[in-house]
Amino acid sequence: MSTRTAVALLATSLVLAGCGGGGGGDDESDGPEAQNVAAGAELASTWPLTGLPVEGSAEAAQKHPVMVLKMDNTYASAPQQGLGEADMVVEELVEGGMTRLAAFYYSQIPGNVGPVRSMRASDIGIVSPVHADVVTSGAAQVTLNRIGDAGIDYFTEGDKGFYRDSSRSAPYNLFTDMSQTVTLAKQDDAERPDDYLPWGEEKDFAQGQPARTIAASFSGGHTTNWTFRAGTYVNENTYAAQGDEFPATTVLVLRVKVDDAGYTDPAGNPVPETKFTGQGQAMIFHDGRLVRGQWSKASLGAPLKLSTAAGELTVPAGHTWIELVPQTGGSVRFTK
Repeated sequence: MSTRTAVALLATSLVLAGCGGGGGGDDESDGPEAQNVAAGAELASTWPLTGLPVEGSAEAAQKHPVMVLKMDNTYASAPQQGLGEADMVVEELVEGGMTRLAAFYYSQIPGNVGPVRSMRASDIGIVSPVHADVVTSGAAQVTLNRIGDAGIDYFTEGDKGFYRDSSRSAPYNLFTDMSQTVTLAKQDDAERPDDYLPWGEEKDFAQGQPARTIAASFSGGHTTNWTFRAGTYVNENTYAAQGDEFPATTVLVLRVKVDDAGYTDPAGNPVPETKFTGQGQAMIFHDGRLVRGQWSKASLGAPLKLSTAAGELTVPAGHTWIELVPQTGGSVRFTK
């Protein structure tokens, strides 16, 4: 059954083995975790970006497409608005060793969100699997050409909902009222998008390797730090407004190749491009524990697959923050 149907089957459970060990870095090696498919019980309709069941009489298929907002992730962006209502967030490397966020919205559409920043070619592989529309401040012409060739719709300053916050300095003062911007998206396609991640159950994560803190380094200039506390992962160096932090139940780290996009930003910094195809190491942090595996993606628009030597690897349903950490120049460390 296609995951585009209004009813999703969540029949996969984790059975993890051989995950013992102490804290340390990503140089540690662990045996693959075995996973079995449970006798499938049909669950209620689920949201494609979280795997969580749809409550009440709501429909899993919204009238609008997935909306992805490109958000600044530097000190100048504070306080960020709207992260707390995102279904999922992807963090990617940009020029100068800094990162930018792709905040995914589908199950609910927030009001004011931002600061809104520009797209990169890296975003093609990030948003294409769910045919998302992008909310952005724009992009370099070479990137706009590639975005257009990929068939991605986007909305930018001048479109409905966008405004400048006079209390902030440019370019960190561009925001949008997403509830208005979403009305510009095609409203005639009520088909549920494919699941972004292979969702599964969480009950056997207790056998994973203890890992209560995470340091995902994208470069010498930026590391995102997480601490598992009271059932969720707390971003210790978030720029989100107080009370508007992303409620991460899982941090999924994918080690990716990063190349030169072939042009520079206005400051002369080379612009990196994350190659979100092929395969690489995957690390799933959930419930204070780590499960290791591999990720693969056959093309920019293909779904993300996770596996171990024992078979398919699934992600517990919930709000996931995905870290696209460079294989070269990046690192991931964790402690008990």
